[in-house]
Amino acid sequence: MRTVIENAHIVTVSGEEYPGGHIVVDGERIASVGAGPAPAAPEGGAVERIEGRGCLATPGLVNAHHHLYQWASQGIATGATLFEWLTTLYEPWSKMDAEVAGGAASAGLGWLAKSGCTTSTDHHYLFPKGRGDLFAAGIEAARELGVRFHPCRGSMDLGRSDGGLPPDEAVEDIDTILAETETALDRYHDPSPGSMLRVAVAPCSPFSVTRDLLVRSAELARSRGVRLHTHLAETRDEEEHTTERFGMTPVEYMDSLGWLGADVWLAHCVHLHDSDVKRLAETGTGTAHCPSSNARLGSGIARVSHLLEAGAPVGLGVDGPASAEMVPLAGEMRQAIYMQRARYGPAALTARQALEMATLGGARCLGREADLGTLEPGRLADIALWRIDGFHAAIDDPVVALAFGQTPPLERLLVGGRTIVRDDALVSVPQDEVGRRGAAAHRRLMTLAQEVL
Repeated sequence: MRTVIENAHIVTVSGEEYPGGHIVVDGERIASVGAGPAPAAPEGGAVERIEGRGCLATPGLVNAHHHLYQWASQGIATGATLFEWLTTLYEPWSKMDAEVAGGAASAGLGWLAKSGCTTSTDHHYLFPKGRGDLFAAGIEAARELGVRFHPCRGSMDLGRSDGGLPPDEAVEDIDTILAETETALDRYHDPSPGSMLRVAVAPCSPFSVTRDLLVRSAELARSRGVRLHTHLAETRDEEEHTTERFGMTPVEYMDSLGWLGADVWLAHCVHLHDSDVKRLAETGTGTAHCPSSNARLGSGIARVSHLLEAGAPVGLGVDGPASAEMVPLAGEMRQAIYMQRARYGPAALTARQALEMATLGGARCLGREADLGTLEPGRLADIALWRIDGFHAAIDDPVVALAFGQTPPLERLLVGGRTIVRDDALVSVPQDEVGRRGAAAHRRLMTLAQEVL
């Protein structure tokens, strides 16, 4: 199928913008992008024409950090710090099963797609025994919706009795973790350029995993050529914990274990020293900035402007729905802009910088910058088409209309040339059904949480 979008304002993110331009898609890849009408199509073959007048075309957004299972536990511990919030929620989370995980993933990914997201990661690090295949449940939800998916096989092996934060029933032993991670890589990881599914290795955080697990996870990931992910430097409490336990800041600690590099991206990085910013940039280590979650938990404002100025890769993430309820990925552009400006002044972050973080920055974090994050010939046809007429037409700059205000309606969302959202509604899976699955997952988790194991 050939798809032609015409008369849209096109922002390639790679540098060019085309008011009234065109995009031609052949199969799963972009064939042509430019000003004016599309070139004449070869005779024969099906062609779908999309009228883009009154619309802004951008690359599909890339969500660089998420916890899909948390859709089932929103609205809890709303006045808590991160450690207080985790202590409250570990208990119900440790009772979840594959039915909960699947329903939550379906709703979470559907919500992301409705906000322009074509590629999402998921950091799943809780695997209660005897509760089914939670990792597979998220993958099946992504396949059904048709979104590009980068699930991270997470882990925790440092329970409360050994000085960690999670309860002992929420952790696994290191041999099980490494074996299950290898199994996930063997079963699911697809390294091909057009891949819809890639797996990363992702111990949870320095306060919930052992040094041995961090070291061996890095060895495993690098032996298999896959990426590494974890949380880091999210709160002052974490820095105090790491300094007291290891005599180093979180970034220094991870650096000492070989955990910085172009194959690593870290979630949050709120509390960084100047030397940390420099080191992340030097090593090409990515950061997934989650401004709404950081604000909701009172964790602080990440030094995104400084990371970008230093040349470090920075993407956007919505984080788990339990710490950023109902947050659309497109809305994180606005949140990032406003929080950086609140801390560093009105020139700290522009609309186009925020859009780049939400697209190419996230692609860099996930190692997909060769195929995703810009609108160029040869790139995968992951395209968001936003309606900027109507109320949004009062703003002359369409990128400002997208990033500064309420997220405009989504006219069309393509993933590999396939339509996932049309007229601001999911079409790959019935939208109402996806919403019901998320609500059912919440009710089931709350019931399971009453069980005494």
